[in-house]
Amino acid sequence: MAVTLSSGFKMPLVGFGVWRVEGKDIKDLVINAIKIGYRHFDCAADYKNEAEVGEALAGAFQSGLVKREDLFITTKLWNSDHGHVFEACKDSLKKLQLDYLDLYLVHFPVATKHTGVGTTDSALDEDGVLEIDTTITLETTWRAMEDLVSKGLVRSIGISNYDIFLTRDCLAYSKVKPAVNQIETHPYFQRDSLVKFCLKHGVSITAHTPLGGAAANTEWFGSVSCLDDPVLKGLAAKYKRTVAQIVLRWGIQRNTVVIPKTSNLKRLEENFQVFDFELTKEDMDQIKSLDRKHRTNTPGKFWGIDLYA
Repeated sequence: MAVTLSSGFKMPLVGFGVWRVEGKDIKDLVINAIKIGYRHFDCAADYKNEAEVGEALAGAFQSGLVKREDLFITTKLWNSDHGHVFEACKDSLKKLQLDYLDLYLVHFPVATKHTGVGTTDSALDEDGVLEIDTTITLETTWRAMEDLVSKGLVRSIGISNYDIFLTRDCLAYSKVKPAVNQIETHPYFQRDSLVKFCLKHGVSITAHTPLGGAAANTEWFGSVSCLDDPVLKGLAAKYKRTVAQIVLRWGIQRNTVVIPKTSNLKRLEENFQVFDFELTKEDMDQIKSLDRKHRTNTPGKFWGIDLYA
C-alpha cells in the first residue's frame, strides 16, 4: 500500500521511524522490520544514527533480503546545514551507504549557525537562545534542494514542520514542488486545515509522531499521550486491536502516511498490521472529536525559543 507522490514515485503508507532509536538497537530492528514487510524507513541527520542504519541496509542488500529499489529511504537536512545542502546530503548518503535518497526533507523551516556538516548541533547564544542565521532564506535552501534532484542524488524533495503559510510560499517559489510535508499529527493534534491544504495542492502528508509520542515525548516535553484515551481504548476493544493500531489506521484513512517509532519487536509487528481492517465513518468521526490541538513534540524547549508563538 503506497501513495503516489507529485514527483511520480510511490511512498509506502507505513514506515519505520528511527528517531530516538539507539544505534546499538538499529541493525536488528531494521532487519526485523524488513522481514515483517516494512519498505519505508524514515531517518534524519539529527537522529545521529544514519551510520548504523546504513550498516543494517548494507547487510540487508548483501544478504539478498531485499534490493535497494524495493526500499523507500527518507532522511533530512538539519537546521545548521541550510547553507551546505549538497555537502549535507552527500554526508547522509555516505553514512547510509546509498547512492541516492528516495526523499530528502528540510527538517525545520529555520536556518541556524553552521557548526560543521553532519554535526547537527543547535548552537545557542550566551542567553541560551538558538543562533538563527538571518542570511539564508528558505527559498535559497529550496533552490539547493532542487539541485539535488537534477544531480540525481535525490528522487523527491519535501519539507517538514512547515505551516500553511510557509507551505504556500514554498509552492509559490519552487520549480520542483515539495512532494511531502512531514508534520506532527495524531488524534490529539489533528491539524485538519493544514492536512487538507497540503493534499489539495498535491503535497502528501507524512505524520511524524503519529501515536502522539507516548512515553518518549512525555519524558522530554511533558506531553499527554492519546494512547491512554478511553474512546480510543473502547475502539481498540471493539475492533480487537491495539490502541496504536486504531490510531495508525485512522491516520491512513485520512490519507496520511504514518511512520511510527518503536524499539519493541512485538509493537514493530503490530504497527504494520493495519491493512486488514477499516474504521467506520462513525468511528472516524468519533476520533475527529478528540482533537485537543495538543502539540507533543516541542524542540523549542531545548532552543530557548518558542517556535510557535
